[in-house]
Amino acid sequence: MRFWDTSALVPLLITETSSAGARRAYELDPEMITWWSTEVECVSALTRLERAGGLTIDGLGNALRRLDALSLAWHEIHPGQRVREIAVRLLRVHPLRASDALQLAAAIMSAEERAATLEFVTLDDRLADAADREGFPVVRPD
Repeated sequence: MRFWDTSALVPLLITETSSAGARRAYELDPEMITWWSTEVECVSALTRLERAGGLTIDGLGNALRRLDALSLAWHEIHPGQRVREIAVRLLRVHPLRASDALQLAAAIMSAEERAATLEFVTLDDRLADAADREGFPVVRPD
């Protein structure tokens, strides 16, 4: 089981340069943990891409169907006071955006605050660095 950041999930939904690596990472361990807002973040990324002309309307529909299938199978960490407290601490010690701090806080919660026990899958350099500093084994599909 691995924690998947949104940046690593999008290449599973559409074809990108990192899609082959993301598929390999998924095939090695298809059991995913995600943050509560991951589905919304994926839809945001996909619709921005479609609006910018980088994805057709049919491509968007296919990607959303893939997202629906993945989201039915993944384990989701829900918001709560402890996630908020951890995210606030992370913002004070790492150069993260709020959404990234919440993702990493959710990963910490899913690892029962023992980061070394859970791999963290991401393509985001800043988030990967923070996850590494928190003690997660970081997987960067490429």
